[in-house]
Amino acid sequence: MVDVAPVVDGGNRPAKSVVGEEFAVTATVFREGHEAVSATVVLTDPLGGAHHLPMTRVNAGLDAWSATVSADRTGAWSYRVEGWSDPYGTWNHDAVIKVGAGVDVELMLEEGAQVLERAVAEVPRSKEQAAALTDAITGLRDTRDEPEVRLGAGVSAAVRGELAARPLRDHVSASPEHPWLVERDRALYGAWYEFFPRSEGATFTDGTWSSGTFATAAQRLTAVAAMGFDVIYLTPIHPIGEVNRKGRNNSLHATPYDPGSPYAIGSAQGGHDAIHPDLGTFADFDDFTARARELGLEVALDLALNCAPDHPWVTEHPEWFTTRADGSIAYAENPPKKYQDIYPLNFDNDPEGLYAELLRVVRLWIGHGVTIFRVDNPHTKPLGFWERLIAEIATEHPGIIWLAEAFTRPPMMHTLAKIGFQQSYTYYTWRHTKSEIQEYATELAGPAAAYMRPSFWPTTHDILTPFLQHGGPAAWKMRAALAATLVPTYGIYAGYELREHVARPGAEEQIDNEKYEYKNRHWDEQNDTLAPYLTRLNEIRRAHPALHWLRNLRFHYSDDDNILVFSKSRRVYDRDDTILVVANLAPDHSRDTVIHLTMPELGLGWHDTFTAHDLITGEHWNWSEHNFIRLGPESEPVHIVHVSSDNRWDQHA
Repeated sequence: MVDVAPVVDGGNRPAKSVVGEEFAVTATVFREGHEAVSATVVLTDPLGGAHHLPMTRVNAGLDAWSATVSADRTGAWSYRVEGWSDPYGTWNHDAVIKVGAGVDVELMLEEGAQVLERAVAEVPRSKEQAAALTDAITGLRDTRDEPEVRLGAGVSAAVRGELAARPLRDHVSASPEHPWLVERDRALYGAWYEFFPRSEGATFTDGTWSSGTFATAAQRLTAVAAMGFDVIYLTPIHPIGEVNRKGRNNSLHATPYDPGSPYAIGSAQGGHDAIHPDLGTFADFDDFTARARELGLEVALDLALNCAPDHPWVTEHPEWFTTRADGSIAYAENPPKKYQDIYPLNFDNDPEGLYAELLRVVRLWIGHGVTIFRVDNPHTKPLGFWERLIAEIATEHPGIIWLAEAFTRPPMMHTLAKIGFQQSYTYYTWRHTKSEIQEYATELAGPAAAYMRPSFWPTTHDILTPFLQHGGPAAWKMRAALAATLVPTYGIYAGYELREHVARPGAEEQIDNEKYEYKNRHWDEQNDTLAPYLTRLNEIRRAHPALHWLRNLRFHYSDDDNILVFSKSRRVYDRDDTILVVANLAPDHSRDTVIHLTMPELGLGWHDTFTAHDLITGEHWNWSEHNFIRLGPESEPVHIVHVSSDNRWDQHA
């Protein structure tokens, strides 16, 4: 056999899934001559147990075979494909033709009996399982019956079913064993909410700000959990450098009251293993993570390997930085951007010493309740460092999840995923047209899904696109709805609920950026907010398992290039859960059009009708293959439709 897939980097790195996630293992299987061929995929679980699953020929002309597989537990699995000659299939094919034509009748019936005798003798099976075969052997040799009757005994459904489950296999050839890493559900599915702890509860009195604390930030967790989020993501919580501290809106001149960027980590008060004293103590942080767990929230911490000029490492380990020709230490740059308040680490001079220290830092935060790391700019650090670090942490804490914040070239983003990062930021933030979204999402849900799991964010604390700068409430709803339904993991940055849409002149980021100042949003005083809409999106996501997977994404058609249509389906026990999304990509204007559904992708026949239940508005319509729709600012910008003949899912959504 050839072309086994999925295989990552020639089998040098594992394909990935989470527990229960289904995906297809495919291969091209053939042999010389005219004998029947079949194939099996063999799954090996973490304890060494083998699980044989029959493969199905999906394209006879191209010898393409496929099997849908999934794992029932986390750990290091593997799989291989075995191609084999099928003596029963060969006999079945020839016997039906020859006996029907009256050619070599007795010979064919006897050969069938002998094949089944081999199957009984050579393949382990219980007495009850063997009964179908032994009965068929007797029937094939019963000369009192007509040949057609005797043949019928040998090709009965009972015989074919038993041999499908426990086949007689000749000339078995196996592919190499391919690694497969099965992780917990949060590695694929989750809704993230980001905030700056110092802003939650910050106060402004007599012209000066006082920082929020872990205690005041913990009070915000109740509302975050009530909106249905799964992860609370914290920007860095460490001491902030005094040297070259940035002021408001990235100014080079900070006042004594400017808190500085939390990404400029380190001061005389400590570095990556310390907490900013304004936020509290480690005991306070432990109370924060405990409260998050009580509310069902996991804590994600920003791991930003940046150092302020006054970080302790600068004097204790100058070899960990880049020294320029004039003796100064190089600060970070991403031309035309300059980060005078940050020194990047240099991994070349003392890689072992730096590795040991960063391993210690990560272990420290895991010990205080952090289960996810959002890594800032991992593509600017050695890949070998990340691969080693993630692997070593996985041996101690296999449930830890790593998200790569790497807005960089696709090969680097894909390689970060292959070496261990479970999730990745993506280009979704800048994909707005129908063709852009379809092309990008199809790529992510295709072969890349075997190792890379995308996280969609409409905005971040660094990014505010022109589309949202100028779009109204419908635009903000639409972008959140697409992020929440196109992929299993998405994120919201605090303030999205309030549509903070004013940009700093000349930049794709918010004015008065929270990276450089406190921002008390006075949540209790807000009335015009998208929080109810985000809550509804998360309720729908939790109620519908179809939205928990990535590889089940299918696009449909519309007559209007501003109308995007896609669906996701998943079978849960004996029910199909199918969600159909119709989105107006220009939501500040009404659009009338006809959408065209590929009905089999919805689990329906081409001429079937179904009740479309809009999970946002509660409306119901009778839909079929072709449907007229109207979406615009006077209604909702997105239909999130449940497709089902009963209301089992609707009761929970």
